Amino acid sequence: MAKTKKETKGVQDFSKYIRWFWMVFIGGILAVLLIFLLASWGAFGEMPDHTQLENPRTNLATEIISSDGQTLGKFYFNDNRTPVSYSELPQNLVDALIATEDARFHEHSGIDGRGTLRAFITLGSGGGASTISQQLAKQLFHGEGSTNIVKRVLQKAKEWIIAIRLERQYTKEEIIAQYFNIYDFGNNADGIRSASRIYFNKEPKQLDLKESAMLVGMFKNSSLYNPRRNPVGVKNRRNVVLYQLEKYGYISEKVKDSLQQTELDLDYSPESHREGIATYFRGYLDGFMKDWIKNNPKPDGTKWNLYNDGLKIYTTIDSRMQKHAEDAVQQHMPRLQAEFFVQNTPKRNPTAPFLDLELEEIDALLNRGMKQSERWRKMKYDLKKSNKEIIESFQKPTKMSVFTWKDGKASEVDTLMKPIDSMRYYKSFLRTGMMSMNPQTGHVKAWVGGINYRHFQYDMVKQGKRQIGSTFKPFVYTAAIDQLHYSPCDEFPDVPYCIEANKYGNPEEWCPKNSGHNYGGTRTLKNALANSVNTVTAQLIDKVGPQTVVNLANKLGIESEMLPVPSIALGTPDISVYEMVGAYSAFANQGVYTKPVMVTSIEDKNGTILYQFKPETRDVLSEETAYVAVKLMEGVTQVGSGARLRHNWAKNVTEYKEVITGYPYELTNPIAGKTGTTQNQSDGWFMGMVPNLVTGVWVGAEDRAAHFKTITYGQGAAMALPIWGIYMKNCYADQDLNISKEEFEAPENLTINVDCANHNSDTTEEDSDEETPEDLDFG
Repeated sequence: MAKTKKETKGVQDFSKYIRWFWMVFIGGILAVLLIFLLASWGAFGEMPDHTQLENPRTNLATEIISSDGQTLGKFYFNDNRTPVSYSELPQNLVDALIATEDARFHEHSGIDGRGTLRAFITLGSGGGASTISQQLAKQLFHGEGSTNIVKRVLQKAKEWIIAIRLERQYTKEEIIAQYFNIYDFGNNADGIRSASRIYFNKEPKQLDLKESAMLVGMFKNSSLYNPRRNPVGVKNRRNVVLYQLEKYGYISEKVKDSLQQTELDLDYSPESHREGIATYFRGYLDGFMKDWIKNNPKPDGTKWNLYNDGLKIYTTIDSRMQKHAEDAVQQHMPRLQAEFFVQNTPKRNPTAPFLDLELEEIDALLNRGMKQSERWRKMKYDLKKSNKEIIESFQKPTKMSVFTWKDGKASEVDTLMKPIDSMRYYKSFLRTGMMSMNPQTGHVKAWVGGINYRHFQYDMVKQGKRQIGSTFKPFVYTAAIDQLHYSPCDEFPDVPYCIEANKYGNPEEWCPKNSGHNYGGTRTLKNALANSVNTVTAQLIDKVGPQTVVNLANKLGIESEMLPVPSIALGTPDISVYEMVGAYSAFANQGVYTKPVMVTSIEDKNGTILYQFKPETRDVLSEETAYVAVKLMEGVTQVGSGARLRHNWAKNVTEYKEVITGYPYELTNPIAGKTGTTQNQSDGWFMGMVPNLVTGVWVGAEDRAAHFKTITYGQGAAMALPIWGIYMKNCYADQDLNISKEEFEAPENLTINVDCANHNSDTTEEDSDEETPEDLDFG
């Protein structure tokens, strides 16, 4: 039967729709292809070329690495990122990522066709379709997606193209490593290495399954799933990851159920410039690197960026010894501080923490401190305030967090305090400086510049210089041995001794006194040094002359100003811990001075060596002179003020049980050293040596007017020596450090007698002397 006109028209109309469908479908495909083509040509914005894909621009933190391979800290502005390789990632972490973010990661080439089709059909309600490669492309080259639909479509096209290119450029393992390295996990945790260290205080390889699941869960949104602000949400998200792992057969249902019941168990360890280990050393290193960068440009003439270029700085610091040093300071200083506070209660000392100052002098001291403060600088130069306004601001109570020792640990307390009162409060705290060095290599193994870097940033290892007291005396004795061939067993009369006026440029007669004004008989040089007998020291410097001693000290690396006058024999110069440790190291190194070394090499992010240190050494003393000096200083720890290192005394003092002056060290190995105490007990020192380690410790307040009233606590043996003793005891307990317990090596041809066993004039520690104010006459 022939078709009617109406039926023919219906068929024609239907065929028209078919044509339109195919036109739209093919046109859509062509449009999509055109969009991808134009995107690949850069029509919608610059696309990364081959070089950029090979070396994506990411800000990499500079890493500070200890001699035992641990990360001491990092330099960075915004990105605390240190990349790791795929081999450094635990398998459970990789499994968690694939199970949660891209189950078919190993089956596609950058685009998951099944996932894309599913997302298209369900309009995204069935889950996203972004592969790990696409997410990496987004993180590397344009960040978060635009909220504008058109722009987002174009961004998506670029992501697809970059993802495919990344798959061609890198292996699957390299893509996974890059993705973990690029992600920002919050709280300065840029990349998986920082995240594992900050949230769990461990390296990525050490992460267990539930820790890995938590970190992978944060990929969804690290701002929302922040374990410090939203622990419940993070735990729920972690449990989703564990479910995904069980879903795809990576773990059993039993393991999943068990882990889902556990807490996050964070070990939050923030990585900031003011926290962590070796903070004072890192502060020094900042300045060292800036000087190095200034003088060592890149091959193209541009400057290295300390915070973005991913340099690796290999240092001499041993993280274990650094920890022992910091622990020693943290153990001793709260106890010493507690006694200082006891002695400076308003009833005992109305002008606390200062002694022997009139009110006018205290006001002048605080006014100087006010004008030197950071608060004054900011208000004066940043806010353009007048002097009157600034001074008034120091009298207005302000909310602040101040440092305190709480339960024997450094802490902070929120309070309301006038800034001027906070200045006085901080001046009541005793500070410390400590450095430990291998005398043969010059490698500095530990560096503690204060009690808390956040609140006391002035470094008392290299920046600060303080009067050194009797720790200077070994230089006088060494000059006498070197010039006059004296033996430690040679005897000198212990009688008042004066050097006449103008003999060495001193305008007045100089007559130092012994502590307690005790005189009589004779003393060997070994005994005189062990007990800091000033009269014998005065005789020695008169024989060799002050200039000879200054010249020797200069050769030993002391660059601080030293006037060649007799009083330097008792330690009047201001010298840093850094200089003193370097100088003493020459004694332990058979007379060879080795300049302290802190940085062994610097590498760029690709491992290219940019800098390698060259040792700086010079012969200063003969082996014999150095050895005899060491034997002299051994007497300090045998019968002098350092002999308490040999005992186990523990005496509780005052009503405060935490105040302990005990010395529970019981060290039996050979130790050479010297204590030092300065005017009014303002500074306490101890320099201690074993054959392969020299360590110096200083303790005192910011202002010399803040000090102990008596020598009981105000001497170097009570202020500084305990830190050395705790540190060395811990170092010896850590046998992997190989700290020597052997005798100091004697020269083959020893012509000077060092065995004073037959001399009866050696006395015990109860006879030891320390300097008093009148002894340190600057005459």
